Amino acid sequence: MSIQISHRAKAINPSPTLTVSSLAKKMQADGIDVINFGVGEPDFNTPDYIKESAKKAIDDNFTRYTASAGILELREAISTKFKKDNNLNYNPEDILVSPGAKAAIVFILMAVCDPRDEVLIPCPYWVSYTSQVELVDAFPVLLHTNMSCNFKINAQQLEETMLSLSSPKALILNSPNNPTGTVYDKKELEEIAEVCLKHNILIISDEIYERLIYDGAQHVSIASISDEIFKITIVINGISKAYAMTGWRLGYAAGPTEIIRRASRIQSHITSCVNSITQKAAVTALLENDGSIEMMRKTFEKRRNYLVNELNQIPHIECIMPKGAFYAMPNISYYLNNSQIKNSVDLCQYLLKDYHIAIVPGSAFGVDNYVRFSYANSIDNIKEGVKRFADGLRSLVSIP
Repeated sequence: MSIQISHRAKAINPSPTLTVSSLAKKMQADGIDVINFGVGEPDFNTPDYIKESAKKAIDDNFTRYTASAGILELREAISTKFKKDNNLNYNPEDILVSPGAKAAIVFILMAVCDPRDEVLIPCPYWVSYTSQVELVDAFPVLLHTNMSCNFKINAQQLEETMLSLSSPKALILNSPNNPTGTVYDKKELEEIAEVCLKHNILIISDEIYERLIYDGAQHVSIASISDEIFKITIVINGISKAYAMTGWRLGYAAGPTEIIRRASRIQSHITSCVNSITQKAAVTALLENDGSIEMMRKTFEKRRNYLVNELNQIPHIECIMPKGAFYAMPNISYYLNNSQIKNSVDLCQYLLKDYHIAIVPGSAFGVDNYVRFSYANSIDNIKEGVKRFADGLRSLVSIP
């Protein structure tokens, strides 16, 4: 007798970014000098003022289960953050604290999607979106973009796609975007929001990188466009990226009370609640400030400027300047079209094996003609990494 694996499990592939990072770390453990541009994780330590609040929580024996949706103090802090940063008015009961933004998205999808519902996802997309949709037996519908439109969807494209669908339920929008660094401006969001409102679909707005934005640009939450849009939007955010707290595992969702209530019930049966100590640390992260967050942002901006400028010096490589997050996505089409390597996976494996540089293949994000660099790395590593990247590409073709 053999136990059959579920269709969900068969459909889900491992995270490509974590796979690349794991292989790079294994090579490093074997003594190989690998420069890792794969993982989407700040290379800074969690600021001391946040760590001290966690230590205090332990000393105060704040170590038991909490309410599934999160402690009231934290949900009030999140509410304060939304009002101050985004001009959004959420009550604590409109907020769900989850073990990471990933979990928040899954619980929201579980609360709103029925089997075969369609969820629209701009492409390139963060690696987990399609798998998350498939996990709830819904169907991901990709909205393809490219460099010519700065990797942004537009209202006309969204409208035309909507008309071809039978059961559209939601749009997942990620700004600032992983993997491209794209940031939507207010006018673009207004036009997209109007199409969603017309077709009565939920907007799931992933804003996890909102604090990491450059060139004086401003983050605009699509939920702030109008009262009508506010009522059909779930905002996803968290503490991982801006506060260098990836391992603490805390994200949150805010939106219509009934959806949040249902998602909270689902979470209560799966993870119970978020680590109590992390919740206390998150309160401090959101309400206090010692300048660390802005220092990290400015450092990322300097690294971005250097990396993208250097990438664009490589023959036949083109890379747009990202406006947010900490990723750059150069186009590698020329090298795939003019060498024996024909896809981004094989190229990344070649570069890792022979040139000891770990980057993520574009196919992980739905676009095979690109690769993704994370510039959450030191300037010295970026300088050496770009050199290895250029040397590896040069070895593939004869460049006049």
